[in-house]
Amino acid sequence: MPLTIHQVPKLVFGIDALSSAGEYLRALGIRRPFVVAAQSSAGHAQRLHPNAHVDSSTRNEPSVAHFSRLLDAARAYGPDAVVGIGGGSVLDAAKLVAALCGRAQTLAEAWGIGNLAGRHLPLICIPTTSGTGSEVSPNAILLDEESQSKKAVISAHLVPDAAFLDPALTVTLPAPVTAATGLDALTHCIEAYANNFAHPLVDTWALDGIRHTARHLVTAVREPENIEARTSLMLGSLYGGLCLGPVNTAAVHALSYPLGTRHHIPHGHANAILLPHVLRFNLPAAPARYAAVALALGAEQQSTAEATAAAGIGRLWALIAETQLEMRLSALRIAESEIPALAAEGLAITRLMRNNVRSMTQQDAELIYRAAFVGRRED
Repeated sequence: MPLTIHQVPKLVFGIDALSSAGEYLRALGIRRPFVVAAQSSAGHAQRLHPNAHVDSSTRNEPSVAHFSRLLDAARAYGPDAVVGIGGGSVLDAAKLVAALCGRAQTLAEAWGIGNLAGRHLPLICIPTTSGTGSEVSPNAILLDEESQSKKAVISAHLVPDAAFLDPALTVTLPAPVTAATGLDALTHCIEAYANNFAHPLVDTWALDGIRHTARHLVTAVREPENIEARTSLMLGSLYGGLCLGPVNTAAVHALSYPLGTRHHIPHGHANAILLPHVLRFNLPAAPARYAAVALALGAEQQSTAEATAAAGIGRLWALIAETQLEMRLSALRIAESEIPALAAEGLAITRLMRNNVRSMTQQDAELIYRAAFVGRRED
């Protein structure tokens, strides 16, 4: 099938890329940048431009209500560019500010795929985590508190004009955040490779992203200042972000969303909890694909594709165990009685479920959640 890829026009990757971002703003003649920053990144944001207006109010899982206040602040300031510096939530918010500031279109009118009317403000994204890949994707997601669901705006207009990826900005991340965001990136790559809309061009990014993340995640968790590990994680995250536009994710992400909206489990952690269980469910539908994933994860080749794929799930369990993330929903104050509702909410995210290589029923989804509830390993 034809594949459309919208790329960031300027991408700078490497140590001290943050300095290049400041140079880029000056070269554009930007005088009033509005900077959406994580609280921990506000100091970095001040280095970008002497007149930068920094708003560090955005936290994890930003809501529609919060975004409305952020957009009002941006409109009051009257920026000539928008910069996002932080994790995926911050970058998503910055992307939407850039798109809607100075335009009549409302957020409600932009929800969905291809509904955003445009963007006239320059947009620059600088990630400080290695996870979402938002700095190169056409996606932005907010929590709609009224419906208690995550909603997405997906549009080529959300692809930034420039992205600056500096691994040095990630060395201060706590171990649990490094683990969760890294496993988010890994999930992006795995779900893009084993996908109903998989494509050979995206396959290359996906498999390389799996290799980089699997080989270096544990080192980055244990040795936070190991710049080689941090660089490989950021590269894996970049590859995962490049996969999101043309192919996107599938059932792991769909089922993880209710865990974020209902219980505020960090997105990457929720993906990690569900990933091995969904892969076990999907394996019969795409054994060759999951065998390739297994080899990229570092598993040994077995006598059949099915056996190799199963070894990959075992390798995944071992990798997650080394990050020390909690893998039992029961330990995260989630009641077993909630499982039917969680399953129904996840299945309702059809824009992702349609990508899954195996059709999933309500009963199937409930069984996956029940396995995750007790952390049952079935590899």
